[in-house]
Amino acid sequence: MIFRTAVEHAKRHPGLIPQFFFICLGMCGASIYLVRLARGPHVTWNKTGNPEPWNNLEPTYQYKLVNISTDYKNLKKEGPDF
Repeated sequence: MIFRTAVEHAKRHPGLIPQFFFICLGMCGASIYLVRLARGPHVTWNKTGNPEPWNNLEPTYQYKLVNISTDYKNLKKEGPDF
């Protein structure tokens, strides 16, 4: 229903086609990023199997998307083991 209306508007006003394209592109990108965040190691979906999965990560695990100045390979653990 809504897609048919969008196609009818795009046929009447061809200038809306790029706007529809970029809106769909942005929605797809946001959905992919949300799925990427939901599958991260710090998210718990099954609390009975492993309630704290972030404790299983190595101290050198890189949480950031971009590593600018920190060398995570030579990083020493500063906290106690739980």
